[in-house]
Amino acid sequence: MNYNWNWAVLSQEPYFDWLVSGLGWTLLVSALGWLIAFSLGSLIGVIRTLPNKYLRFFGTAYVELFRNVPLLVQMFIWFYVLPELVGDDLGRWMKRDMPFPEVTSAILCLGTYTASRVAEQVRAGIESIPRGQVMAGYAMGMTTKQVYQYLLIPVGYRIIVPPMTSEFLTIFKNSSLALTIGVAEVLYQARQIENYTFQGFEAFTAATLIYLVVTMIVVLIMDRVETRTRIPGYGVQGKT
Repeated sequence: MNYNWNWAVLSQEPYFDWLVSGLGWTLLVSALGWLIAFSLGSLIGVIRTLPNKYLRFFGTAYVELFRNVPLLVQMFIWFYVLPELVGDDLGRWMKRDMPFPEVTSAILCLGTYTASRVAEQVRAGIESIPRGQVMAGYAMGMTTKQVYQYLLIPVGYRIIVPPMTSEFLTIFKNSSLALTIGVAEVLYQARQIENYTFQGFEAFTAATLIYLVVTMIVVLIMDRVETRTRIPGYGVQGKT
């Protein structure tokens, strides 16, 4: 059985618009999810390095919980289970009246899941700083807050630029799982094009190229950021 190739279908209406729309939703979900992941993950990562054992326990519990439950399971919990656990009124609002409930659930899921991975990168970056420098800060009369503010956090973040790039690429690629709860992202639109035209190879090739182009752009941008922020002698400044 011969396959009838038809690359022109990708430029026809409405299929081209579907791909553009899918890319838009993918970028939106990934970007907002990353804002949550970076902010929350930074907080959890710093907490995991503090002297207070109770705060460290909380940070460790968060990381172990979110990192060890499959992302697809978490996606279903956010969209299908959580509205049933928060009470009738709030649950009804989350399912019916909240704008774009599937998109919001996907953003929160990707953000909180990736935050556990970002937290580990932040913790590793802070703990890679030689202990002698921390002691020198205290010897100069700095408080713990000042040591974190002026030494550990600025230096730690410059060390972890390469793994942070990998985490953003991961959240971008993981956004494809949002199709399981109805988010019309790139992979969702590719499947829709296949269902309408039976041109599955063309549709999924287009989706693959979209992911590849976006990830390469991110890598090139972050390579320049890494070059500008690199601290000689700290960590392994490898390419992402």
